[in-house]
Amino acid sequence: ISKPNVMAGLLLGGMLPFLFSSLAMGAVGRAAMDMIQEVRRQFNSIPELKAALDVMRKNDGKEFADWSAADQKTFEAADGKAEYSKCVEISTAASIRQMILPGLLAVLSPVAVGFLGGAEMLGGLLAGVTVTGVLMAIFQSNAGGAWDNAKKMFEEGVEIGGNTYFKGSDPHKAAVVGDTVGDPFKDTSGPSLNILLKLMSVVALVIAPLL
Repeated sequence: ISKPNVMAGLLLGGMLPFLFSSLAMGAVGRAAMDMIQEVRRQFNSIPELKAALDVMRKNDGKEFADWSAADQKTFEAADGKAEYSKCVEISTAASIRQMILPGLLAVLSPVAVGFLGGAEMLGGLLAGVTVTGVLMAIFQSNAGGAWDNAKKMFEEGVEIGGNTYFKGSDPHKAAVVGDTVGDPFKDTSGPSLNILLKLMSVVALVIAPLL
């Protein structure tokens, strides 16, 4: 590590898992916003869904059996009216389109470093990405799972400072906000970092004879 090109590779490799995680989580956020806009459009443009939403708001907190017959009929009329295919199309397109850049990052970074900086710099890159990537993957998978399950614990009640809090309380709302970060950590960027490490190592092995 006393060689400048090896140290440069280490620093560059140590940065890549953070950049990859940022791109992956940003992709999840953009896809989620597209989905939200589509759901809002359907509730505003499909009369049956709009009427069912109004009925649900009016009967908030009541069991379905306690609703009036007219409200139950309005709610049941909305069954099957939603355009589910639009939402599936958005998620499918986003899962491919939004992950092009992170995928290219994993493939092209070893190639660029190997041919521009040499074999020693490429070795530093792989060492750096392995050290930070493994730590980031473990951290994100565990922290994301903790945030996700913290929200679910409020269904049975959570005791904080001698008081028990349930769904709808301020601590539960804070846990829901935390879950918006925990889910991408646990389901997107955490598992994807394992693929990043393997793919970069394989690409480096493929180009090694050419260096």
